[in-house]
Amino acid sequence: MGESLHEHTVTPRTKEEKDKVINRLKRIEGQVRGIQSMVDEDRYCVDILVQISAVQSALKNVGFAVTERHIKHCVTDAIQNGEGDETIDELMSVLKQFSK
Repeated sequence: MGESLHEHTVTPRTKEEKDKVINRLKRIEGQVRGIQSMVDEDRYCVDILVQISAVQSALKNVGFAVTERHIKHCVTDAIQNGEGDETIDELMSVLKQFSK
């Protein structure tokens, strides 16, 4: 999972950036565990669906945050280094997958 899809230089995330994303993902992980418990406890389907929707929304928000950082750092750096077209094409491809 440590391999990337490209050969572009990566601007390292700050500790604060990493901590923020990791904390969000840990909260999402806790929500998913909560959904597992709800299923195990035979909770009302609509309540489970509401929680699934909340997890999907939370994951999308993490994705938007990562996308924003990518644009501000990686895409900007690539454009300045003359690799903008490739990087924008790569980003658009991922955004198409993200929006499905």
